[in-house]
Amino acid sequence: MDDDALLTEQMAYYRAGAAQYDRPYAEYEALQELLTVVDDLPITGDVLELACGTGQWTPRLAARAQSVTAVDASPEVLALARARTTSPTVQFLEADLFQWQSPRRYDTVFFAFWLSHVPPTRLPDFWNTVATALAPGGKAIFIDDGPAAAAYEEVLADQPTPTALRRLDDGSQYRIVKVFHDGQTLTDDLTAQGWSVRIRPMAGNFIGIAEPPTTAGPGESDQNT
Repeated sequence: MDDDALLTEQMAYYRAGAAQYDRPYAEYEALQELLTVVDDLPITGDVLELACGTGQWTPRLAARAQSVTAVDASPEVLALARARTTSPTVQFLEADLFQWQSPRRYDTVFFAFWLSHVPPTRLPDFWNTVATALAPGGKAIFIDDGPAAAAYEEVLADQPTPTALRRLDDGSQYRIVKVFHDGQTLTDDLTAQGWSVRIRPMAGNFIGIAEPPTTAGPGESDQNT
């Protein structure tokens, strides 16, 4: 299965399983505690949230931000996110993150449990997308599963792209991209691309704060447009 087909199946999973999306947040205390770390992160100004899902993180970002633009490709999860988020400073946008480019820049780009769903071959383009969405001095903040989380997934062996099998309550099953990033390897890879990055573990997860390479071209030091 190539990446395009796998990503199509991944999208189908999240659309079909929107009603089950929040279940882990209700069942696992560690996830509930992880949500509170937003209060200690340098989230400021105008925030772009990538792959916002059902909006578990969105209200917490809005409480610290001047504005939040929350993007997801699934209309089903976006409907739940809109119902959860009442802040007038939040705007929701339906878009495929593998094709969408931000038309403006933000002080913070935030994504939780999304990096692990990006195929390794597409990571350089993804990080470029993040970099171009950041205003000068802006930061990318990301949270995701570490290698220990593999024990809780049905990982499929011998796949060209790291893949896990997920099942929904109706018995349907879907393959998704699932990359369990090691914090040090991710740090090394981003550093090699010119990013300044700090990643710290938290239980079986990690929290990263990164600033892109300072290679702004003419006129790119201006304020957001």
